[in-house]
Amino acid sequence: MRIFVLSGQSNMAGRGGVHHRRWDGVVPPEGTPDPSIQRLSASLDWEEAREPLHADIDTTKTCGVGPGMVFARAVLPCLQEDALGEGARTGIGLVPCAVGGTAIREWARGERLYEQMVCRARVAAGYGEIEAVLWYQGESDAESDAATAAYRRNIEGLIANVRADLGMPQLPFIQVIFRGAY
Repeated sequence: MRIFVLSGQSNMAGRGGVHHRRWDGVVPPEGTPDPSIQRLSASLDWEEAREPLHADIDTTKTCGVGPGMVFARAVLPCLQEDALGEGARTGIGLVPCAVGGTAIREWARGERLYEQMVCRARVAAGYGEIEAVLWYQGESDAESDAATAAYRRNIEGLIANVRADLGMPQLPFIQVIFRGAY
């Protein structure tokens, strides 16, 4: 299984289709379930991935559609094509870790969210290769000039720590940066 860790805050956790604290249940065709795409549940069991991916992780907010399933469905054909060339089959394992409304300081080494993410990634690594961390966070850190200035240093530290703690010095981080208003 090819593993992707999904982390950050609300946009990664999925707020698509959430209105007045209720999810409308609408999933775009690009985000529908596929048996080749699994997710690691909060109880550390693998199950077929389906929206909302983070419902048992980001438990204090209403989760809806996020970018994880659409990403997985987009890369799955490429990964399967590569695997077939090697005479094997492959699937994708998604590891939801995002929690809405969090600041980068809550993802520092030693903090609960960081430690949970690394623990979940280690468990997932027992079932396949971690390909990348998809990171979508930053809006909470854009509320002041001081927070914005510290963000770069904090995200660089986060990336270095995750790579070190997972023993993967070249682990790709795919980062979405939020800029602008809704």
